[in-house]
Amino acid sequence: MAAGLEGVVAAQTSLSWIDGKRGMLVYRGYAIDDLARHATFEEVVHLLLEGSLPTPDQLAEVGKRLGEEAPLDPLAVTTLGLLPTTTIPMEALRTGVSLLSAGEGVPTYDADDPDSSRGHAYRIVAKLPTLIGTFHRLRQGLEPVVPDPERPVAYNLLRGILGEEPGDDAVAAMDCALVLHAEHTLNASTFAARITAGTLSDIYSAITSAVGTLRGPLHGGANEKVAELLESIASLDDVEAAIDDKLARKERIMGFGHRVYKTEDPRGPHLRDWAERLADQAGRRELFETALKVQQVVFDRKGLYINVDFYSAPLYTAMGIPRDLFTPLFAASRAAGWTAHVLEQQANNRLIRPSSEYVGEREATWVALEDR
Repeated sequence: MAAGLEGVVAAQTSLSWIDGKRGMLVYRGYAIDDLARHATFEEVVHLLLEGSLPTPDQLAEVGKRLGEEAPLDPLAVTTLGLLPTTTIPMEALRTGVSLLSAGEGVPTYDADDPDSSRGHAYRIVAKLPTLIGTFHRLRQGLEPVVPDPERPVAYNLLRGILGEEPGDDAVAAMDCALVLHAEHTLNASTFAARITAGTLSDIYSAITSAVGTLRGPLHGGANEKVAELLESIASLDDVEAAIDDKLARKERIMGFGHRVYKTEDPRGPHLRDWAERLADQAGRRELFETALKVQQVVFDRKGLYINVDFYSAPLYTAMGIPRDLFTPLFAASRAAGWTAHVLEQQANNRLIRPSSEYVGEREATWVALEDR
């Protein structure tokens, strides 16, 4: 039996593919390098949900659809406002996703209407960024920022969190980050979504499962740990000692290594370039230099390559985004991939029910209660 189901094929998909030996990632055949350089998040949403890159008219329709769906219902805003201000943002997001279907009467999947979940998929992708910004503003005692339906997802996401007009480079960097995090084959959170969808439950339940899974520090939560590490190192001169100390104590250094990639994560260089650019603009050059040196020292000591989490940490820090919102940002992007996988699961569904290997006692002798 493969621990963690490593190497076990659990589903067929046309959404994304990874060649870990060569460091390749493609969405529906398109290399992630091309998408990171040229595509917008809205184009990637259409690619994942509809199966093709959009025409100009289709792209305009996707932008219009996401813009119109972005505002939250009053019920969701009121309920998020009732959460304690100490609530972990991923907990608030998990609650918020569940709230999105409240009062909608969303049925379980209907095989006679196989496209019934598609509209809800767009709705989820549109509203997750607003959920994040709304909760963050409310916990500060501030009014939520209403999304501008004429602006792209990256712009509204940043403005919703920061409460101010984001710069063009920040919007472009966030858009690139959304593209890079949108889909990644059958990772843990995506598998959780497909398991829930496989029971013919509704798409909101499936995405709630995914959000709960992403929260774990071995999955989406790694980027927060990277930020903690970088900010704990006082200067460049302290990097080697800090890393050696962690290795001596056999602590895992987050942001390095990957179950699939045997070389550098192809998403990492794009985030590194944007992190350097935004760090320079924000006067945080030393943080970026610390990240570069940590990368080099860990590679020298352990031969480990960075993954997507590593440079997302200094990038989001340079943008002024609070550390506990890093993983919710991951979810805002991955919602495109999650919902696409739900649609794919529903289109050719079979209940996901793996076997287990029993390793317990097989012939225990019953002992009466009075004799135990």
